[in-house]
Amino acid sequence: MLGLLVTLVGVLLGSALCSATEVALLSISPLRLRQLAAQNHRQAMLVLTIREQISRPIAAIVILNNLFNIVGSVLMGRQAAGLFPAWGVGLFSAVLTLLIITLAEIIPKTLGERFADPLALWLATPVYLLTWLLTPLIVAIERLMAPWIRRDPHPTTSETEIQLLAQIAHQEGVIEDDELLMIQRVFQLNDLRAADVMTPRVAMTYVEGSLTVAACQELILGSQHTRIVVIGEDVDHVVGIALKQELLAALVRQQGERLIQSFCRPALFVPEVARLDHVLRRLQDNHEHLAVVVDEYGGVSGVVSLEDVLEVLTGEIVDETDRVTDMQALARLRLQQLLTKNYLSLS
Repeated sequence: MLGLLVTLVGVLLGSALCSATEVALLSISPLRLRQLAAQNHRQAMLVLTIREQISRPIAAIVILNNLFNIVGSVLMGRQAAGLFPAWGVGLFSAVLTLLIITLAEIIPKTLGERFADPLALWLATPVYLLTWLLTPLIVAIERLMAPWIRRDPHPTTSETEIQLLAQIAHQEGVIEDDELLMIQRVFQLNDLRAADVMTPRVAMTYVEGSLTVAACQELILGSQHTRIVVIGEDVDHVVGIALKQELLAALVRQQGERLIQSFCRPALFVPEVARLDHVLRRLQDNHEHLAVVVDEYGGVSGVVSLEDVLEVLTGEIVDETDRVTDMQALARLRLQQLLTKNYLSLS
C-alpha cells in the first residue's frame, strides 16, 4: 500500500510540475524578459534562449509529462491489482483520473499562469538540461513531422498590442493622460501622408526668383513664414527656398537691388504619398525645416514643415507671430473665394 501511495504522489507531483512549467514558459512576458536580460539577469537570458525555439522545450516537457502519466499509471495499475478486487481497481482508476485532471493539470496550469515570471526563471535551467538530453528524440520527431508542419515567422508583438498595453497602463495609473496621448499619436506618423498635413499651394507664400528684394518687400514683410518658396516661371517650377531673415537683412543693408534667387537654398522635395515618419527622417537627414510636396505628375501641391510633422505628436503649435493657425482651413477658404469670384465673373 505504501508503494502505491509513493508512486501516486510521485506521478502527481511530476505531472503537475511539467504542466506548471509549460504554461509558465508560454505566459511570461517577452518584454519583461528583455528588460531583465538587459540587466544581465542570467536566468532571464536563459529563458530568452529557450523561447527562441520554444517548440523543443515544450516537446521535452510534454514527453516527460507523458512518461509520468503513462508509466506511473501502468505501475499503479499493477500495484492496485495486487491490493484491490476487480471493482476496487476500477474505482481506483476513476479516482486516479480525477486526481490527474485536477491536481496535475488544472490547478498547476492555473498557478503556472499566475506565477509565470518566478516559475519560468526558477525552472529555466532544468528545462534547458532536459531539452538537451532529449534533443535526439525531439529532432527525430521534428524530421518525421516536417512535411506536415509549416513554420511562418511572426512578430513578438504588434502596434495594436502596444497601444492596448498603453491603455491598460493608463487605466492602472502607471502613465499619465498626456503620455498616453503621445504614445497614440506616435503611431499616426506612419498612417498619415505628407498631403494630410501640408500647407496647400493656395496658402503657400512664394516669390519669383527673378524679382529683386525691394520689389517683394511688402510680401516679405507681410509673410508669417520664416522660409519662403522661390519659384521660376510659375509655381510648379520651384528653384529653392529663401530664409525670410536673410531677405530682411538685405533690406536693412540697402541691398534691395539683389535678386531673390541669389538667396536661394536647394529645396527638398517629397511626394504627396510620403509617410510622415519618412518625411521627418528626410528633414532630419538633410538638416531642413521645410520640404516642397509634389503630386504624381511633379506639380507642386504645397509645402510641409518640420512643425507640421511635430504637431501630429504634440498638437497644434502656435507662437506669437502666427496670425493663422490652420493653413489648410485658410487654403479651403481661399479656394472657395476664388471659385465664387470666378462664378460671379462668368454670370
